[in-house]
Amino acid sequence: MTNSKHSPSPQRLTPRLRLKAGDDIAFGPGKAQLLELIDQHRSISGAARAMGLSYRRAWLLVETMNRCANTPLVVTATGGRKGGGAELSSLGLHVLTEFRQLEQEILQSPAYQSLAGVFQSPPLDQA
Repeated sequence: MTNSKHSPSPQRLTPRLRLKAGDDIAFGPGKAQLLELIDQHRSISGAARAMGLSYRRAWLLVETMNRCANTPLVVTATGGRKGGGAELSSLGLHVLTEFRQLEQEILQSPAYQSLAGVFQSPPLDQA
């Protein structure tokens, strides 16, 4: 018998995919969101503001992604008359697209559906 208040819900149980390169997290959901916002705002500072991050934190995340990839995912231009900015490289767009696709495939996989049926979301209250 299942308690309807705590029945498993695959939509509320969330996997978080992270790609590691050595000890670094090369890519994950937060970095994917940062890339989406850099693409939208055409700047790291604009993306940082939209995420509620400091510019320094966003820059460090971009630096980690670029260092872990074969070629940079984000290309920057220093300020000047046009004010500089940032954009995703073709590899950056590819990585973002493939990562989002992989996230969707995981959510639709039979293995995820099976695991989602095992866990309570939200967890039961502690006694």
